[in-house]
Amino acid sequence: MSAPVNSVPLLDVGRANGPLREEFLEALGRVIDSGRFFFGPDVEELEREVAGYSQAAHGVGCASGSDALLLALMALSIGPGDEVIVPSFTFFASVSCITRLGATPVFVDIRPDTFNVDVDALESAISPKTKAIIPVHLFGQCAEIDRICQIGGEHDIPVIEDAAQAIGAAYHSRPAGSWGTVGCFSFYPTKNLGGMGDGGMMTTGDPAMADRLRLLASHGMRPRYHHQLVGINSRLDSFQAAVLRIKMKHLAAGVEARQRNASRYARMFSDAGLVAGDLITLPHRDPAAFHVWNQYTIRVAGGRRDELKAHLAEQSVGSEIYYPIPMHQQKCFDNFRVAGSGLAQTEAAAAEVLNLPIYPELRVDEQSRVVEAIGQYFARANRVAA
Repeated sequence: MSAPVNSVPLLDVGRANGPLREEFLEALGRVIDSGRFFFGPDVEELEREVAGYSQAAHGVGCASGSDALLLALMALSIGPGDEVIVPSFTFFASVSCITRLGATPVFVDIRPDTFNVDVDALESAISPKTKAIIPVHLFGQCAEIDRICQIGGEHDIPVIEDAAQAIGAAYHSRPAGSWGTVGCFSFYPTKNLGGMGDGGMMTTGDPAMADRLRLLASHGMRPRYHHQLVGINSRLDSFQAAVLRIKMKHLAAGVEARQRNASRYARMFSDAGLVAGDLITLPHRDPAAFHVWNQYTIRVAGGRRDELKAHLAEQSVGSEIYYPIPMHQQKCFDNFRVAGSGLAQTEAAAAEVLNLPIYPELRVDEQSRVVEAIGQYFARANRVAA
């Protein structure tokens, strides 16, 4: 069934990939002819390119962003009895990497404007058992990573950057992935640098850490059949690397397009009168941050978020909720400690956020359609209320 003529998808991967199809096929053909499906030159080059883009000395490919987080914790020897501080308002992998190693997540609240970890809550979360901090650079905007790393340094606690949504983002002009002990990236197709399947990358400035990450990602094996550590099988394959190297050339232009779309949304929503009266709250950009807009996240107060999402679906306008159930409320994590006075901002965000289309190929008329549909909802809702 074809999509309605006026539909606006939340994401359209085909628009980005279509113009590059022949280039992809040529690159994949070279991989096929080489027979080097793992550890090939495309993987090595992508590692160098991502490390350079992130201003980190070393890049180590792996099978997914989830594995990147897991491997970072493994490299730090995190295990039973250890605690790792992490926000609850995040994707599952930010927390499952901790529990898979038998360690304990300690949940901290977020800032209500950026949705990133509330740095002021970190100190109260630290205990003698704290062995790592995982700040999440959510939706393409860096957390206050300078202060987080300062706190980590004062307590001799390593920082692992969950930059799955934030390749190319920066704080005080310093890129995500260059601040902490390890930076972790995802190449899932919906990311700003998205592949055609799973893939991930770890960045670090420490050569010994890079070597340990690489060893752990390949069964801890070196040389062949000699296992130095108990590692896992997590390799970035050459097909994904070949595709990603092509898309890497277009990443900066894609970020610029996302930034233009974000600015245009702000003007459109303001012109439509939707910001007045707090009908919706637009995304906040930290002045110190270079935002790459993996997501465009509005807040809808008054219990209207789900109804608005349903209205948009009726109008064939894509939207999504990231994330409707915070991690501390997930059944598999409900017995872990919440730091400080609770997670009020996390729970409020989970009830109010709504993500709108923001991809680089989004047209101006499509953005107008999104804003128009949201305006229609509030006009109707206000008539009903009157």
